Order: sequence, then structure tokens, then C-alpha cells
Amino acid sequence: MNVHAVLQVAQTALAEFVNSSEAKLEAQLLLQHALKVNRAWLIAHENDALQANIHAAYRALISRRLNGEPIAYILGVREFYGLQLKVTPDTLIPRPDTETLVEAALGNIPQNKIFCILDLGTGTGALALAIAKHRPHVTVTAVDASQAALNIAIENAQNLNINNVKFMLSDWFSALKNQKFDVIASNPPYIEQNDVHLKQGDLPWEPISALVAGQDGLDAIRHIIQHVQYYLNPHGWLLLEHGYNQAARVADLLNQAGFVEIIHLQDLAGMQRVTLGCYVVTNQP
Repeated sequence: MNVHAVLQVAQTALAEFVNSSEAKLEAQLLLQHALKVNRAWLIAHENDALQANIHAAYRALISRRLNGEPIAYILGVREFYGLQLKVTPDTLIPRPDTETLVEAALGNIPQNKIFCILDLGTGTGALALAIAKHRPHVTVTAVDASQAALNIAIENAQNLNINNVKFMLSDWFSALKNQKFDVIASNPPYIEQNDVHLKQGDLPWEPISALVAGQDGLDAIRHIIQHVQYYLNPHGWLLLEHGYNQAARVADLLNQAGFVEIIHLQDLAGMQRVTLGCYVVTNQP
């Protein structure tokens, strides 16, 4: 079979699992991965016969996808905010909705000021690296409680030649001691422990510790807000990604902790996805 015919067969199979446009894209991406070529090569060589060993490897990739394995884990990479990031089952898969959190962070980091930024629960390093790439004058500290995830984040920083991020193994703030930051941002776990979505899509394949935060999904966010005053400079900003139905509760928690100018930002689907506030209490403990 030639390249075009193989792609058509794969696309038809994948269309039973995802919508037709995604099926076409995934069929192409997986064949590019098997062949180690780009999309332009596929177009230019669509009439070429596919070697038997490559065809077998491609069918194995399609089978993995049809079994539900996220394409990001199969390919080992995911694009996020213009950055090509390595991903593994040790990390949450970066999603476009989290780009809202990047935009919010960049909006509170001036181009010409030396700021200290903290990314809590960095995973692949997506948030920290996107901020560091677009604000090369700042220092970003990125922490995670998983050494396996941290190793991936460090590798991503090296691959992207981004040098203004410091990575630390830390359970939230535990290893930070007396460090202070101007902006603290986090995409923490925020799914309720019995949420039906945990059995859908990519979620069953992702690390549960990066997804679930107690019965109401707010345990991690409560912990961050409760302790952030020790690490956030006066008039500094805390930015939190959260579930589509959690904005009001997150705002209440921020208000109770002394935050003002509390703002909600919408994701690509129009859902309130990020809440941020400014900490103005100057008599910090």
C-alpha cells in the first residue's frame, strides 16, 4: 500500500473514535512519527509504497490510539504556547485552556522589571517555560512534588534552551523556606474525586495526583491560598487555574485571605478558567 492508501485506512478507523477532522490529523501525525518525517514529506510522497516494517509499526501506533492512549503520550510531545514539550505518563498533558493562565501571568509581569515568579506544580514545565521564554529578564522558580515530572520539565528547559528557570522538588511551598515572589501561578489539581470526567478522554491515562483534589476539587487551591501569604510579596499577584464551575468559590477563598482586585478570565470555550487576585496585606507573618 502507498502512503495515501495507508492514511485513508487509518483515518477511517480513527473516525470511529474521534471526529473526522481529528481523525485525519491524528492519522497524519502518527504516520509522521513512524516515518520520522514532517507533513510536507507525506504530501510529496503520498504515492510512495510504505515499507512493511514501517506499516506494521504504524498499525501498532493506531492500535494504541484506538485503545484510548492519548496521542500526546504516543508521540511523546505536545505543543503549548508555541513551545514543543516532551510529555510522558508522569506528567499532565498541557492543554490550550492553560494558555489563559500564561496570558494572565504575562499581563502582570512588566517587560522592563526584574520579577521573581513561582510556578506551583510545574509538571512538564509548560507554564514556567512559557513565562520564562516571553519574559527572559525574570527569574522563574518551578516546583513539583514528583521527581519524575520534574525531570521532564528540566529536559524541556534544556531542549528549548531556556535558562532563567530554576527547578525544585517541593510539595507546594515546603522546600521554599523564606523565598518571596512577585507573581505566583499554578495549574493545580482541581477535579472532584468522583467526577465522571475522570473516566473520559485522556484523563484515565494521566497521573491522578495531578488531577484530583479532594471531594470538592478545591483541596489544593485551599492549601495554596492558605499558605501563599508567606511567599507572596505585598501587592503581588496569585493566579489560579480551576474548574469551569469553581470561579465563585475560588474568589471567595481569595477574598477571605486578603486579596483584592479579584478577576476571572475565560478559556477558549468561554468558561471561567482562571481567577487572580492582588495581595495587599503588608503586615505579613
